[in-house]
Amino acid sequence: MHIVETILNHKSIRSFKPDIIPAEVMNEILAAGSRASTTGNMQVYSVVVTKNQKIKNQLWESHFKQEMVKQAPVVLTFCADFNRFNKWCKVRQAVPGYDNFLSFFTAAIDALLAAQNVAIAAEAHKLGICYLGTTTYMAEKIIDILNLPKFVVPVTTLVVGYPANDPGLTDRLPLHGVIHNETYTDYSTEQIDEIYSEKESMELTRQLLKENNKETLAQVFTDNRYTKKDNVAFSQALLSVLKKQGFMNNEIV
Repeated sequence: MHIVETILNHKSIRSFKPDIIPAEVMNEILAAGSRASTTGNMQVYSVVVTKNQKIKNQLWESHFKQEMVKQAPVVLTFCADFNRFNKWCKVRQAVPGYDNFLSFFTAAIDALLAAQNVAIAAEAHKLGICYLGTTTYMAEKIIDILNLPKFVVPVTTLVVGYPANDPGLTDRLPLHGVIHNETYTDYSTEQIDEIYSEKESMELTRQLLKENNKETLAQVFTDNRYTKKDNVAFSQALLSVLKKQGFMNNEIV
């Protein structure tokens, strides 16, 4: 399958066969991750490959008990990692200055770029993947489970395996709804109505409105799925993790 076709046919897989991923396939997928773009060619990320069922069970607890974490043969945790780079600097008589928020953000970008390369490579091998947004919510527990040292923070997780089902493609906004030519053009109310019209008219949306007793799909997001209360709580937790892991020294000396 052509790589663009692979990308255009991406599906989030949440049910997996027990089949083991061959080592050569897994190594090629991870090698694809290592070829991702990276800030300054520093590669300030690490990937923790988890196959051990006992550790996966612990991660399952942290990922809100999503069964795919137990079921997938491989769980990949992508981490912003300045630990390795800092140690290299020190043993080469260089003084690292990467204990600040910008450095975390840089490393997080590196980790996410690597994760997407891995996702695309996995799907090219007919494997299924699903991103877990719970990684940043439960970063502190994941740090403990995976024994992550200072200057290492988990930013996303991929479950990987052979799909046990074949779901349909998830809806996406029309391309003109996310693309701006030359400069950003803000949206009028009429444009918002048009961009979201297809999503709002879907049968799935009607089901969600009924299940959640809401008038609009936006209310499902703000009142049920991603509430302000939860966002603030998880934000505070993540900021605490960043401080603990050494990324919040933002004072100019």
